Amino acid sequence: MNRIQANLPEPASQQALMTVAGAEIVLAEPRGFCAGVDRAIEIVERALQKFGRPIYVRHEIVHNTFVVNDLKSKGAIFIEDLAEVPPGATLVFSAHGVSQAVQREAQARGFRIFDATCPLVTKVHVEVAKLHREGYEFFMIGHKGHPEVEGTMGQLDSGIHLVEDVADVGRVQPMQTDRLAVVTQTTLSVDDAADILAAVKARFPQVREPKQQDICYATQNRQDAVKLLSSQVDILIVVGSPTSSNSNRLREVAAKRGVDAYMVDNAGEIKPEWFAGKAHVGLTAGASAPEVLVRDVIERIKSFGAVSVRKMDGVAETLKFPLPKGLKLD
Repeated sequence: MNRIQANLPEPASQQALMTVAGAEIVLAEPRGFCAGVDRAIEIVERALQKFGRPIYVRHEIVHNTFVVNDLKSKGAIFIEDLAEVPPGATLVFSAHGVSQAVQREAQARGFRIFDATCPLVTKVHVEVAKLHREGYEFFMIGHKGHPEVEGTMGQLDSGIHLVEDVADVGRVQPMQTDRLAVVTQTTLSVDDAADILAAVKARFPQVREPKQQDICYATQNRQDAVKLLSSQVDILIVVGSPTSSNSNRLREVAAKRGVDAYMVDNAGEIKPEWFAGKAHVGLTAGASAPEVLVRDVIERIKSFGAVSVRKMDGVAETLKFPLPKGLKLD
């Protein structure tokens, strides 16, 4: 995939060079792109190659400023309202998924549609639909306003209750208590979600949990890597955009372990004073952050005096999701 070279900041001052002289950079493993993000970006790029510009994308394809700007430069137009899309255009749904209402409207408007919803999010949608037919109501553990939450809750007209924290659990009043189930946003903090689930089970012991944890493998793996990394470093830098839920959770995981943790959209946001007296610098990236940004951050920290880079041991991710039909290139 072609990438626009990120703009690097000016070299560090001599004073900044003294802050991390001789420091080591330790890279989390795994980090960066997951299979769902790879697939979503490739869907947009293939659609551009096959059908030409413009390609319309409902919401940011993934929550990363660099990726979105890269695709804009190639001819993608990101919209929130389907009324902005001209008749007969090609439309891609973002990796976060969309509600049934959005799907119906897109079909009614006659767009050529490609669904880039992460298959792990689709799995949650399928489970909600199946259990709803069996008479279940749902607790949805997630963050209000996040597009994935809106898409999952939008699979039903009613009977799905958002809980953002333990306190919310006590406020929910389901219509019945015989058939209750829990689903979660896939990019949550594993520990926070577990606390909320425990509160749900304490109030409704018979509640049905997901057969497999909804929090995706990549979110889990990156959080586990940060937990291990936190014991080895004095500071952690997370590469990720402010809108990225999983990136924000990585910073929180490290901060809860007493590590100075900062999230940056790019190398230019890094401040030399963060590294004063730090001998070991941890570095990771959210699931929507490309590796080119990690390389830029490494160079920025090296300009402060860091002298070595070490990759920690970690889980090797090999999963790859298939593309939708109709995107085979001639």
